[in-house]
Amino acid sequence: MGACGRVDVRGRRGLVVLLLWGCALVGVYGDISTWRWNHLKTFESSEVPDPPTFITKLDNQKFNIEEHRYRIEGEGAGTIFSVNDEGKLYVIGLLDREKKSLYHLTARLLNRANQDVEPSSNFVIEVQDINDNAPVFHEPFKGFVPEMSVSGTVVMTVNATDDDDPTTDNGKVRYKLLNGTDIFSIDEKKGTIRTKVFNLDRETTPEYKIMVQAKDSAANTFGLTDTATVTIRIEDINDNMATFKRNQYIFRVREDVRVDANIGTVEVEDKDEEQNKNPIFKIDDRLINNLFEIKKDQHKNGVLSLKQPLDYEKHSSYRFTVTVTEETVNAPHNTKGHNKAEVVISVIDVDEPPVFDEREYNISVREETFPVIIPVSIKAKDPDMANRPIRYSIEESCPIAIDPKEGTLSLKVKLDREYKPLHRCQVTAEESLPDGQEGQKSYAMINLVVQDVNDHAPKLSTEEIDVCESDRPGTVIATLSAIDKDEISTSFTFRLAKPSSNFTLSDNNNGTATLLVKQGGFKTEDASDHALEIEVADGRGGPGVLKSVERVRIKVCQCASDRTPEYCRPHRRQVGVSVHALITILLCIVTILVIVILLVLRQRYRKDTLVALGKSSGEIHEQLVTYDEEGGGEMDTNGYDVSILTSARHDGALLPGPGVYARVNKPPACKGDMAAMIEVKKDEADHDRDGAPYDTLHIYGYEGPGSLAGSLSSLESSSSGDSLDYDFLNDWGPRFRTLAELYGVDCYAGDAPY
Repeated sequence: MGACGRVDVRGRRGLVVLLLWGCALVGVYGDISTWRWNHLKTFESSEVPDPPTFITKLDNQKFNIEEHRYRIEGEGAGTIFSVNDEGKLYVIGLLDREKKSLYHLTARLLNRANQDVEPSSNFVIEVQDINDNAPVFHEPFKGFVPEMSVSGTVVMTVNATDDDDPTTDNGKVRYKLLNGTDIFSIDEKKGTIRTKVFNLDRETTPEYKIMVQAKDSAANTFGLTDTATVTIRIEDINDNMATFKRNQYIFRVREDVRVDANIGTVEVEDKDEEQNKNPIFKIDDRLINNLFEIKKDQHKNGVLSLKQPLDYEKHSSYRFTVTVTEETVNAPHNTKGHNKAEVVISVIDVDEPPVFDEREYNISVREETFPVIIPVSIKAKDPDMANRPIRYSIEESCPIAIDPKEGTLSLKVKLDREYKPLHRCQVTAEESLPDGQEGQKSYAMINLVVQDVNDHAPKLSTEEIDVCESDRPGTVIATLSAIDKDEISTSFTFRLAKPSSNFTLSDNNNGTATLLVKQGGFKTEDASDHALEIEVADGRGGPGVLKSVERVRIKVCQCASDRTPEYCRPHRRQVGVSVHALITILLCIVTILVIVILLVLRQRYRKDTLVALGKSSGEIHEQLVTYDEEGGGEMDTNGYDVSILTSARHDGALLPGPGVYARVNKPPACKGDMAAMIEVKKDEADHDRDGAPYDTLHIYGYEGPGSLAGSLSSLESSSSGDSLDYDFLNDWGPRFRTLAELYGVDCYAGDAPY
């Protein structure tokens, strides 16, 4: 063939277009191809053909059955397609158009030496479709349509697919409703479902389930089909009227319920879903509207709430009518039911706390005024029918006192506005109950405003002013102002309390004054200080004007050209002691003197007591005992501790003990002194539970080497007792304190030993 050709062959249902391609091929030898082609086509199959299906016979002009044979190569050669030596082409394998619809093959004519007699020729075999695939729905279908929608409203679109050739009836799908055809319709080709009625009612039928069929080969009764269930939900709209469930609602409410509290719920019924309910409640009585109001809760029921406090003593019950209406989308379907209901509210009496005639009392009192009669009285009453008496009380920290029965007020202390301009006090009103029971309480506030009076003198706002050496007469060195703790002072006047030769003061009549240089000629080397005494008065004269004299120091400075101080002479320090410091020092001196006098008197008293005891004692009996420490001493002296005679060496160390025997000498004492000492020792022994009885007076004289005291004997004393100071014996301990006191007495000490 000299050209490629394409032929469309359209058969009846189940046939596929077969394309036969014949191409004129130029061989390797340059000759024109002598292949003759017929239209090649075959049907797909669902199983391997047995026996093989004949397609066509290959034809070449040069074919000689004795010397030549045919062979094919390409897609499916030998597995799906086969050819014998004579050129008959067969289908030997499974053909599925949905997987592969065209096969490209090559035909060859060979001689006995397997050499090409002609150039090879390409050809195509197209697989023809058969109806071997049914339509398939791939997902569950759910549709929505509002109730009361107009006829023809689109609900949804269903879709099914068919794998067969869509250009033939095998792949074309048609849709059909198997039920619900009285309410819905479906487009045969597109699968669009629409409503056929206009009165769909969710409250009657909220959902529809219909069966949809998809079928191919519509012209063939035996076409393949698939079915699916479509769920169509009817969406709610507000097309039903809300009505009361009952004709009457009864509620019981305590009279002390708080404002805005819920009293009860007026339930309604509405077949619409909650989001589409829109009931409107109304209380018919205008006066009741001021006391109660009705609102919708989350379920669109009416909730009664309180707008004003209830009072059982005024109204023990209320009866009124509530109406419910609703604006619907269409004419309401539910016209039955009650759109009006009666509400009865019974108020329960409770013991209420006292009620003040005012929640806050505002009182004004002038400061620094006392006593003051406050014209305001606190009043509260028991709102209950019992009308119990009221007892009043007020905070202790409040400067106001209140009469517990009458509620009258009075001022307890003088007030100072500058300390505290406003006092807030809480007043308690309590019911008086018998047997000391605690009654109900309520509270109110008193706002006590302290009014100002002119009780503070004004003061200058500055204490120090700079003057420059270069200031000439008439130079303004300062503008003075004043401050006053009182709030009623609106202006101040100024003048010099003492004339000044260097400065002059001019009142500006606007609450300020100007200080000017009068002579000038200031020097920082000048040792004199400059000070002014300025009188400041509040107001412009008249009664009640307060004045003060303020001292202003003036420093002389070396200034720049713009009067900026660069160096100022410091003020001289005042040397002296203030009155308070002087009083403190005098009190300390007096205290020290009193303590010294008391100590001296106490010491003198003790000595006089010892002297008196010595004169009143009897004869003194002494037993002289000599101890030989090397020999062990007498048996009756075992209880004595000789370590008390140990004295300090020159370096302060304790001596180990006397090297020689202790010799007992008669002490240089008066008779009375010795008797006094004995009495004191006896008294100490009698009152000391741990001490041994004091039966014998032991007098020891020790003249060991290194003794700081030396001999205690009067025989070996180099001087009289009057010339010795025995106060050092006080440092030896309590055992030698009495000895020190003994020799401290003014008496004669003889030299003869006892």
